[in-house]
Amino acid sequence: MFGLGTTELIVIAFIIVLLFGGKKLPALGRSMGSAITNFKKGLSDKNEENNKES
Repeated sequence: MFGLGTTELIVIAFIIVLLFGGKKLPALGRSMGSAITNFKKGLSDKNEENNKES
């Protein structure tokens, strides 16, 4: 995964926990998931519009 090993991923996860705190991580995950879902929905809507125009 992007040339990162297990140790590097653990260090990155530790830094994220330090920056955001353990209590804010679930809310951060939900907002990221919602953003990704909305992005994918927007892409599929755009593809449907392009297919209708053709």
